[in-house]
Amino acid sequence: MGKTSRVAKELSDWFHGAERVVVAGVGNPIRMDDFVGVKIVQDLCGKVSERVYLIECETVPESYIQQIVDFNPTHVLIIDAAMLGLKPGEYLLVKPGQLKIYPAFSTHMLPLRIFCEYVAETTEAEIALLLIEPKRTEFGEGLSPEVAIAEKEISMLLLSLLPK
Repeated sequence: MGKTSRVAKELSDWFHGAERVVVAGVGNPIRMDDFVGVKIVQDLCGKVSERVYLIECETVPESYIQQIVDFNPTHVLIIDAAMLGLKPGEYLLVKPGQLKIYPAFSTHMLPLRIFCEYVAETTEAEIALLLIEPKRTEFGEGLSPEVAIAEKEISMLLLSLLPK
């Protein structure tokens, strides 16, 4: 089983029983591939049911904690670019506890591990991170070809898995 199909299976299993899902896209719009999480959320807009709450967090996911709590989700999926040592465009589904195993380098103010811990304490939701290896994170706009392909794959995958 290839990495992409393994992640698809892991996501499918993780979404099992999902009633209300928050999909939070994290990333910086002027740091090229770092924007991939927000771009995925933008691609999902208008295509998901009212049981899915989409948030474009950009670089401050902590600013959306109250909205997440108020939605009362069963599942929270955080999507972000992270330097994991993979090939550009490869991605992993990571549980918050695994962030110690995958010490992802991020450009955001509050480490995602702390954000996840707080969301877990304030909701009863299952929490996971979908982390995508960037190729370019310098100042600029637009995704690299490898990350753009991953972004489209992930968007299509999520559309097939999110609650209807």
